[in-house]
This record gives sequence, C-alpha cells and structure tokens, in this order.
Amino acid sequence: MIRISVFNAHPKHNIRHGGTIRLARSVIGKEHCRSADINIIFINDRYMTDLNGSYLKHRYPTDVLSFQLGEHEKKIDGEIYINLDQAKRQARAYKVSFCEEFSRLTIHGLLHLLGYRDNTARKKALMTKKENLFLSI
Repeated sequence: MIRISVFNAHPKHNIRHGGTIRLARSVIGKEHCRSADINIIFINDRYMTDLNGSYLKHRYPTDVLSFQLGEHEKKIDGEIYINLDQAKRQARAYKVSFCEEFSRLTIHGLLHLLGYRDNTARKKALMTKKENLFLSI
C-alpha cells in the first residue's frame, strides 16, 4: 500500500495536494516500490534553517531534506521537507517555473528515500537524469 500525505506549513504558499500526490505516486511506481508511507511538507526558510540546525548542524536554509523514518526492506517510510522560499529563488535563477522547481525538489526528495545518493558527480548525474525523466512524464 502506498500512502502519501501533503502538508502546507508555509505561511504564504498553498500548494495543491493532488498534483504533488500524483507526482509522488508516479515516481514511486516507476521505481517499482509497492509499499510506502511518505509525508511531504512544504515549509519556509525559517523552518528549514531550524531543521538544518537540529539535524545537520548548519544554520542556513537549503531546498529539500529527506528523512528515512524506518528501516524496512520493502517499505519506504519517510518525510520530505521542501523549502518553498528557496524553490522560488531557484526557479528564478534556473529560469524555470515555480511549479517545475518544487516538483523537481519533490522528486529529488523521493529519490533519496528510495536510496539514491548525490554525494559524487556520477551519482548526482544519475539523480538529475531521473529527475528530468520524471518531470517529462
């Protein structure tokens, strides 16, 4: 069973849940995952800075954080925090729509929960390729 919940914790932006859930289900299905319990939370700079300080020991906002909540072989159990303030800045910088950028960040967070890493140039290139593929579907 796949359960995806979306929460808006951003004071100004209200992202439609249906589109985010459809995107997440598509990525999870294409990656052949059959069981998942995922929360996607849209937040702002302040919230992300607090998360980074608490968990990664740095005091600045980033675009997306993924947390694996359980160690299950066949089930993805986690949370994805997406900073919409940073997504808006990145959309302008990359000359893409805000929707495309927060969708890319959603995909990126999901790929991390699915086990993908971006700590080397080769792994990062694979993740970017997958992000582009899922954005084009």
